[in-house]
Amino acid sequence: MQRNPRTSKPSSRLNSACNLTYTRQPVGLFDSGIGGLTAAYAIIRELPQEQIVYFGDTAHLPYGPQPAETIRAYSADITAFLLQQGCKAIVVACNTATAAALNYLRERWPDVPFIGMEPAVKPGAHATRSGKVGVLATAGTFKSQRYASLMHRYAVNVELLENPCTGLVERIEAGQLNSPETEAFLRSILAPMLAVGADTFVLGCTHYPFVQPLIEKIVGPDATVINPAPAIARQLRRVLEERGIRSAERAGPHRFYISGPKGNFESLASTLLGFEVRVEAEVVL
Repeated sequence: MQRNPRTSKPSSRLNSACNLTYTRQPVGLFDSGIGGLTAAYAIIRELPQEQIVYFGDTAHLPYGPQPAETIRAYSADITAFLLQQGCKAIVVACNTATAAALNYLRERWPDVPFIGMEPAVKPGAHATRSGKVGVLATAGTFKSQRYASLMHRYAVNVELLENPCTGLVERIEAGQLNSPETEAFLRSILAPMLAVGADTFVLGCTHYPFVQPLIEKIVGPDATVINPAPAIARQLRRVLEERGIRSAERAGPHRFYISGPKGNFESLASTLLGFEVRVEAEVVL
């Protein structure tokens, strides 16, 4: 039952009950496919008491080469779906969608806390010893104002070596995580960066941690590889605590939705997360 706050004042008992119910609502995450599961993994470890509702927009991947306005439309449709599932906060677990749509989503739903993914340019600039940082992201991320702002703020005295890794998302979605072909593909991207002295590598797409072991093998033990997912999980924790909506007890099992064929989604998700993942439904946006 809803009350008009101008004409009635709920009892403290009702307030407490409503707040408890709200804190037990799930956290929503979305990505173009399985990539955002790397953020989900970090969140589950950081906040095991939170229930996750995950949406993989597999019908429209990859987001990287698509126009920003198209990605904004997809992101808005997915956000509306996640809010229908009762999500109390939403993690835009995709660097490209964050760059294209985060500000728009915050303007459209001002009462919803949104947490976005950004390439870890600041940590990369702090970590490098050579002054050269390799940034692996998508074309959409590199073209964005958000990325340009990160460069101007944190990379003034650092050289960023950028590569959009065209085709890598598709390889990962196909489950080619350890194949010789994927290793050769990554070597072709990383070798030129290593040749000019890059010693730090930023994973600027949530898909890329799936091949982090291969990347670390190629760049060697003296290089630093930065996965921003744990930092996003900590940021989510801060936001939930500041708003008083962090859950003390998980309300139910994690739920997973996609917009296209399952493909390798369930098997890759199960391997990464460490428990059996079953897609609830294929949702047409």
